[in-house]
Amino acid sequence: MRAVVCRSYGTPDDLVLDDLPDPTPGPGQVVVGVRAAGVNFPDVLLIAGKYQIKIPVPFIPGSELAGEVVAVGDGAPFRPGQRVSATTPTGAFAERALLDAGAVTPVPDDVDFASAAAFGVTYRTAHHALRSVADVRQGDWVVVLGAAGGVGLAAVDLAVAMGARVLAAASSPEKLALCRRRGAAAAVDYEREDLKSRIRELTGDSARVILDPVGGPHSEPALRGLARGGTFVTLGYAAGGIPAIPLNLVLLKGITVRGMEIRTFTADRPDDAARDMRELAGMFAAGTIRPYIGARFPLGETAAALRHVAERMALGKVVIEVA
Repeated sequence: MRAVVCRSYGTPDDLVLDDLPDPTPGPGQVVVGVRAAGVNFPDVLLIAGKYQIKIPVPFIPGSELAGEVVAVGDGAPFRPGQRVSATTPTGAFAERALLDAGAVTPVPDDVDFASAAAFGVTYRTAHHALRSVADVRQGDWVVVLGAAGGVGLAAVDLAVAMGARVLAAASSPEKLALCRRRGAAAAVDYEREDLKSRIRELTGDSARVILDPVGGPHSEPALRGLARGGTFVTLGYAAGGIPAIPLNLVLLKGITVRGMEIRTFTADRPDDAARDMRELAGMFAAGTIRPYIGARFPLGETAAALRHVAERMALGKVVIEVA
């Protein structure tokens, strides 16, 4: 099989497209013929050796995929030919992926592989943050930073579906136009407008929740625009800088700052995670939620796909089409 391999930590251009032996499933495992794989910012960090956990090299990057089962180990409740998706720490950027059966989910017949591959990581992250961490309610004003990116646009979609009013914050008119098409009630260009004052103005000084998957220089002004008693949720640092928040703002505004990391959320809060996943699966199966795919790349251009995400050019999800 062809696979993209990280042989040493570095940049996307250091990855190698290689021919490897096809994997064989053991008990409780399946091999999936990958048709599409989603690209996420943590993939960039993993190949650079800069993520919260370090994967020993060599490894095949890629954390979400969809395709068809091609081989089944003893005890795995799947059959060859079955359409499935999966999230996995590594292994998605390849023609075949070896997976524990528990990580694999059937894909409805009316869902294309690219949408199934693009759904797992970003929508789980956004839904846990909105539902379990921020406790978003109908009518709440929710501010989403980096709103046109993978996690950001997922948060826009889900907050709208939950009946919240969304203020989308992004860095270009094109990105903000996409957010409005996905249901955002208001938008602010934080590269050209004063973020703090615009949040207050556009929400009537009633922004109850801010979701921040990007960090960098816009986190503090967003926090300053949050209403008294609101909740600020930090999800990641795609902008590259980890902001230092003055704690006196937390004291004076009576706000709550919370963090949510998808890797540990299920272990820390299993009941909430299970409930969230049931709700999310229901919305996906019903067609209430479908990811927006802004760019597609072949497997041989995985480096370009990762650069597209790393350089914050992505609109919605970036997908690698494998077969």
